[in-house]
Amino acid sequence: MGNVDLSTTELVIALAGALVFLCWIMLFLIPAIRCYGRVWEKLAAGFLTLYVLGTLLGAGAAIGLAVVWTYDQYA
Repeated sequence: MGNVDLSTTELVIALAGALVFLCWIMLFLIPAIRCYGRVWEKLAAGFLTLYVLGTLLGAGAAIGLAVVWTYDQYA
């Protein structure tokens, strides 16, 4: 492999993404799967946790955008 030159920002974004993925697995996916007995119920519960993940990511992105958008007014 070639020389990979990553900035500090790219490393922080990658680590934050990995942390979000790990938290989603530990806090949402595993408990949702353990609640049901049948395989199709476990698959459906796992699929529905993707909506929770999408909603949380969307809310976080909206809050981040609002902070960036209004930063110059309050800084």
